[in-house]
Amino acid sequence: MQIISTENAPAAIGPYSQAVKAGDFLFCSGQIPLVPGTGEMAGDDVETQTKQVLLNLTAVLEAGGATKDKVVKATIFLNDMNDFGVVNGLYAEYFGDHKPARATVEVARLPKDVLVEIDLVAYVGA
Repeated sequence: MQIISTENAPAAIGPYSQAVKAGDFLFCSGQIPLVPGTGEMAGDDVETQTKQVLLNLTAVLEAGGATKDKVVKATIFLNDMNDFGVVNGLYAEYFGDHKPARATVEVARLPKDVLVEIDLVAYVGA
């Protein structure tokens, strides 16, 4: 097992790692829309926040030796399911023709009261 950390994504705000590589898989912790280096929130709308979350996830994937085309599972947590259309559109654009398994859920509250959080699992084997 290997702990993955990068300065190109926000530092963990709790007792967890940005990602853990275990065997042939990379488990990326949920990313929220914090800007790396500053810790500031990236906007107050779901579009801006989702774009930042995807940038953060890209950085974590790269640090773990993966790319978005190696993602096998994603979980999207939304503060409001009415934002699904916007988030789904950005997600589809991000992954293109690659379509990982996915779950999307509405939750009562997210860390720092953000609107969206996404976690990923990627395959890093041969």
